[in-house]
Amino acid sequence: MTKYVALLRGIMPMNPNMKGEKLKGVFESLGFKNVKTVIASGNVVFESGSKDVAGMEKKIETAFPKQLGFKSTTIIKSKEDLEKIVAKNPFKGIKDEKPNYLVVTFFKHKPKAAKYPSKRNSYTILSAHDNAIASVIDLTHGNSPDFMRDLEKEFSKDITTRTWKTIDRILRKMEKN
Repeated sequence: MTKYVALLRGIMPMNPNMKGEKLKGVFESLGFKNVKTVIASGNVVFESGSKDVAGMEKKIETAFPKQLGFKSTTIIKSKEDLEKIVAKNPFKGIKDEKPNYLVVTFFKHKPKAAKYPSKRNSYTILSAHDNAIASVIDLTHGNSPDFMRDLEKEFSKDITTRTWKTIDRILRKMEKN
C-alpha cells in the first residue's frame, strides 16, 4: 500500500459538507484505507494499492458532487513526492516567519516551463519541483490574494497551494498512518 495525500482545492470548513469527517467518509466509501484528515483545509491522507494517480483523482472528483454536493479539484501526491520536495529544501536560508509566507503550489498538470526565481508583485517564485512551485509571499505588501489570481491566470485553476508548515504536518500524519 502506498501512502498518499489528496490536496483538495477550495475546501472551506464553514461548509458543513466540507468538514473532515464527511471528507473522510467519501474516501472510505471509495475503498481507500487508513483515511485521516489534516487540518481543516482539504488535506486527506490515505493508503491505496493503486498507482494510478489520475484515476484516483477522477474517482474522488466524481464522488464529491454525488455524495457531498460540491466540486473540488483533487491533486494527489505520494509521501515520496512530498519528501522529495522537502529534501530539495526550496526555502533554504529564508525564515518561515513574518513578513515571509512560505508556500508550495501543486499543479494537476505539468506547468509550462519558466525561469525561476521570478519576482512578481508581492511574491517570488523560487523554484519548480515535480509539478509544484515554491514561493515566498511578502506579507508587507498586503495584497497576497494577487498570488493565487496571478497563478490561476498564468497556469489554470487546476492548482492548489499549501503552506510549508502544512506540508510538514501532512508528512508527520503520514508517518503515523
